[in-house]
Amino acid sequence: MLNFFQLIIIYAGIYALMAIGQNCITGNTGMLSLCHAGFYCIGSYVTAIICKTMGLPFWFSLPVAAVAAGLVGFLIGVPTLRLKGDYLCIATLGLGEIIRNIATNVNPVGINSVPRAALFGYQFSSRNKLTFILLIWFFVMIAYVLFRQLAHSRIGRAMIAVREDEVAAQSNGINVTKYKIGAFTLGAAIGGVAGCFATAYTLTVSPGSYTFMVSVMVLCMVVLGGMGNLKGVILGAFIIEFISYFPQLVGLSSVIPAQASQVLYGLVLVIMMICRPQGILGRDRYRYGSQVKKGARKAAGAKEA
Repeated sequence: MLNFFQLIIIYAGIYALMAIGQNCITGNTGMLSLCHAGFYCIGSYVTAIICKTMGLPFWFSLPVAAVAAGLVGFLIGVPTLRLKGDYLCIATLGLGEIIRNIATNVNPVGINSVPRAALFGYQFSSRNKLTFILLIWFFVMIAYVLFRQLAHSRIGRAMIAVREDEVAAQSNGINVTKYKIGAFTLGAAIGGVAGCFATAYTLTVSPGSYTFMVSVMVLCMVVLGGMGNLKGVILGAFIIEFISYFPQLVGLSSVIPAQASQVLYGLVLVIMMICRPQGILGRDRYRYGSQVKKGARKAAGAKEA
């Protein structure tokens, strides 16, 4: 039982990284993207190639995986982000499948026996799950802090303006295309980081692990927790992963088919859309106006004194 709970926490951390990237694209900027599994795939394969084929350490592969996935996201974003709504969704879905099919055709077997990640001589092993939990969630917290600061910044306010109304944002001098491509690139880079950690844990990569359902599951995490709410998407990652491993936890994995988990979290999403469409924690509202008013009141009080 403890082993399954530790496994859920590890994969919840990996998917939380992906969900934070998806939230930057969908929650903050309002673009419906379904190719996050492709960025996850790129990060995994880059890590496997660098660590096994080139013999370089894991910590070198981490920034390279982020840059590689971000670069692909940028190259994808430039031609496709002119599309909107359903057209963008279909285009990104196809691009995610293209990335997976390229990986399948180049190396249908995958890459096995990837060297373990090491830090100061200590090798991270899947047998000691606690160390992996600490490692992955340390980076989840870093991503959380950075993306929260981004959301509170001028860039984040511009992304939210694009999400709410592109025409109004454009009329107020916001370069809509620049911010959409920037959000897409950042989200893709975090997806690559998640793939890097997945390879470090499993020590193997296989094209069959990066299917369309992975992108759907990450989007479900964002919608379930609350689009635009970083705490919500992390909570969504926990819930979806718990549902995925629920048959194993209750000892019914031999009776309940694997597809039942997908049906279950699909049912959870339908109920959420009916009862609470804004997600469990709702959309994070940044009170810029109230902060300005509070500062003005303090200044007025100081002037009277």
